[in-house]
Amino acid sequence: MIETTMLVCTIVLAFLAFVSLYRAYLGPTAADRIVAINVISSKVVTIIVLIALLTYQESYVNVSLVYAMVGFSATIAVSKYLSKGKVD
Repeated sequence: MIETTMLVCTIVLAFLAFVSLYRAYLGPTAADRIVAINVISSKVVTIIVLIALLTYQESYVNVSLVYAMVGFSATIAVSKYLSKGKVD
């Protein structure tokens, strides 16, 4: 029962990531696009953790942590670039 619930949650999160991708494509401002990409990154991290739980692979959790750090760093870098025009 738990495995089925986690699988359904994974599928729903994947669908919602595509909805966020649509928002990133249509976003009228750069800030909207940054937020949408950050939401996609968070959803992907959650999906990776759910897959780790479903497959009993603990190493996927490490992959998700690295992906979260890269996503956060990219969000900060793009935000700085948009606000100042350069990344120091």
